[in-house]
Amino acid sequence: MDALDMKLGDLTNTSSHSGTYAEIIKTLSLVDPDYDTLFLKKVYSDIVCLFKGEYPGYRASHTKYHNLEHTCSVILATARLIHGLHVQGQIFSPRVIELGLVAALFHDTGLIQTKKERGGTGAQYTIGHEKRSIAFMGKYLTASGFSAEDITDCGHIIMCTTLTLPLTEIPFRSDEIRLMGKVLGSADLIAQMADRNYLEKLPLLFMEFKEARMSGFETPGELFKNTGKFYHSVVRARLAEEMDNVSSAALFHFKKRWDIDRDLYAESITNNMKYMKKIRKDCAENFDCLLKKIRRK
Repeated sequence: MDALDMKLGDLTNTSSHSGTYAEIIKTLSLVDPDYDTLFLKKVYSDIVCLFKGEYPGYRASHTKYHNLEHTCSVILATARLIHGLHVQGQIFSPRVIELGLVAALFHDTGLIQTKKERGGTGAQYTIGHEKRSIAFMGKYLTASGFSAEDITDCGHIIMCTTLTLPLTEIPFRSDEIRLMGKVLGSADLIAQMADRNYLEKLPLLFMEFKEARMSGFETPGELFKNTGKFYHSVVRARLAEEMDNVSSAALFHFKKRWDIDRDLYAESITNNMKYMKKIRKDCAENFDCLLKKIRRK
């Protein structure tokens, strides 16, 4: 396929956790050919087991939107932004790269239930799930011999995925950790909104919001109606202001890795928002019409 015709989803199938891992490793090799991936391989494997219900003490993931594919998409986007920044001259230490990738893997684990938590799907923990994620990460890294400082820094990186939390309220210990937090905070947003099937997955997101009893999303139609506004007034502002436009580093990754001189994340998000606007215009308030339109082939 010609580079001009390539789209984000053509590069890596994030529904394949093994294929995603291979691309992450390839991307890291462009940052540091000698990067030690031994621990990353272990934690990646454990997170896959966790989502599948094969990790001791935990049930399988039952949230249909924030699932294993979403986590794979986010860690891949994190690796791509790290590489893009590297191309621009921003060099992260191996330690901080590892903490950023680990944070990406753990950032939504707070939605996964323990064996003792039997009610609901885990989506009821949506509000505040970051604290649960950090607690689980802390136990895991402690058992793996990480220092208290490493665990604190990794927790601060995860906190950057809390959409309503200003970064000024996070007590980062260094500018490098702050920047890695911006990388993960950006990766979390662009990975989900650039997904080729983002619009198709919105009903699944609504189900999670409903279980979490989040206000402002009383019907699926309201979620569709407010998605464009959410992107333009919340996501774009957070990416540009709170995250200092770190997501723009994706352009440098795609150019270096794939010889594609386009930011495929930004391009895909724009296409999703344009299509959302079109189908809302075509369907007005007819939700059945919206459901049919979002199932693009």
